[in-house]
Amino acid sequence: MSLSEPSNRPATTDTASKTAYLVMDSETIPDGMLVSAVKYPKENLSPEAAIERAQAEAREKSWNQSEFLPLTYQIPVAICVIRVAADLTLQAMTCLDAPRFQPREIVRSFWSGMAHYSKAKLVTFNGRGFDIPLLELAAFRYGYTFKEHYQNNRNRYYGSIDLLEFFGNYGACRVEGGLNLLAKLIGMPGKTDIKGEDVYRMYLEGKYQEINDYCLFDTIDTYIVFLRSRILTGEITKEQYDDLKAKARVFLEAKIADFPALRKYLDQWSEFQSP
Repeated sequence: MSLSEPSNRPATTDTASKTAYLVMDSETIPDGMLVSAVKYPKENLSPEAAIERAQAEAREKSWNQSEFLPLTYQIPVAICVIRVAADLTLQAMTCLDAPRFQPREIVRSFWSGMAHYSKAKLVTFNGRGFDIPLLELAAFRYGYTFKEHYQNNRNRYYGSIDLLEFFGNYGACRVEGGLNLLAKLIGMPGKTDIKGEDVYRMYLEGKYQEINDYCLFDTIDTYIVFLRSRILTGEITKEQYDDLKAKARVFLEAKIADFPALRKYLDQWSEFQSP
């Protein structure tokens, strides 16, 4: 499935119905061949052994025992995108290259979709620090050209919307807890029984669909956090937010046949009770 695949809605010139935002998230795994070639060029390590060794070294250096390798060694195995209209309602959602989830095709679909919706703003959580440079390197790897991105979307203030930067005052403070905290703060599921560090193990076990379900849930959380942030900026009221969230739930419930895992996700929606 492609990001630029037409929706089922009839054609219209109504400005409110045009795609204004693309909300996305990605999941990655280490590229063992690259890790071996760059970090251990003379040791003839297998990809699996190279990753294991690099992860052990990362744990030793990490303040929180994280074994996650830098984005330069990662390849995407899941990208989910939600198309959002100018009136902030949901238009469509997709997990790229389903059900095969091939990295090369995932990257091609993403960047071709970005070119197709070149006027839309990209919305991410830590996209400028992770997802976008990851996908730029992947385009470099595969030899893809997407000049619209380099001309329009790399400007910090007029390009994409990175919610990590928004809530962190552009690096002035650390958003401890990340997207998970922000989602749970407003009653969204956030992280449940899967975390980012589980993705590589799941990939080795062939759980590609489960990885994409997890990615989709993070993408929906990002969309709702984005909506809530628009109250802060004065673009919508709390009442409008409540209405948009209710419409989003109806939209997602209608997609359960296509995305069965949504049922479990929607069962965890609530409203956070402030003290």
